[in-house]
Amino acid sequence: MKKTLMFMMLIAVVATACSSGGGTGADVNETTASTSGGNEFVMEAWADNWFAAYLGEELIVEDSVSITTERSFNSERVTFSADYPMHLNFILKDYKENDSGLEYIGANNQQMGDGGFIMQITDTASNEVVAVSNGDFACTVLHNAPLDKSCESESDPVAGEGACAFEDLPEPDGWKAVDFDDSNWTATTVHAAADVDPKLGYDDITWNSEAALIWGPDLETNNTLLCRVTVDAP
Repeated sequence: MKKTLMFMMLIAVVATACSSGGGTGADVNETTASTSGGNEFVMEAWADNWFAAYLGEELIVEDSVSITTERSFNSERVTFSADYPMHLNFILKDYKENDSGLEYIGANNQQMGDGGFIMQITDTASNEVVAVSNGDFACTVLHNAPLDKSCESESDPVAGEGACAFEDLPEPDGWKAVDFDDSNWTATTVHAAADVDPKLGYDDITWNSEAALIWGPDLETNNTLLCRVTVDAP
């Protein structure tokens, strides 16, 4: 009887540890991309809620949890090959039920969601972090909603009507190209962890001290962003 009780207690402890997201690695999805180049890298990234990363036009990794999933918190770790300089492009999205920008529509906790993104890249040959998300990224906001935050308190919010108006811009042609002019992409904003409040998966990665949580200037209404950065040889 005592052995059975001790076994049950051990199972409970293990289950608690695995569900906590703290240091177990359970919320990090690991993949390998089929890119080519003379150097091997590992990208680690966390997003609230979803991201896709490209080496130029070539997809490196897409968040393994669909953007249609509420509270889709996890981290991605992908090994890929590339040459310096690396031209990286990112699509960042926060979850929203529709173009109003709200989530939990009709429930007591109806609200605007909030976003956040952080990443770092390690050169496996030197084991040095060669790139991090920071204010040097060039980012622009494509989807912005609601344009009036009072939409959050509407009893029957309708996307595109009244306070629930929204802005939804198309992706610029050729934005992933090396020579694309992103000089007017100035939405990049570094946010404190206390403001983003990163969830599951975030703590399963040991972040470089220079890696910052970025998003547009408004964590709540900026729902879709494009970002670009060039990583030169160290």
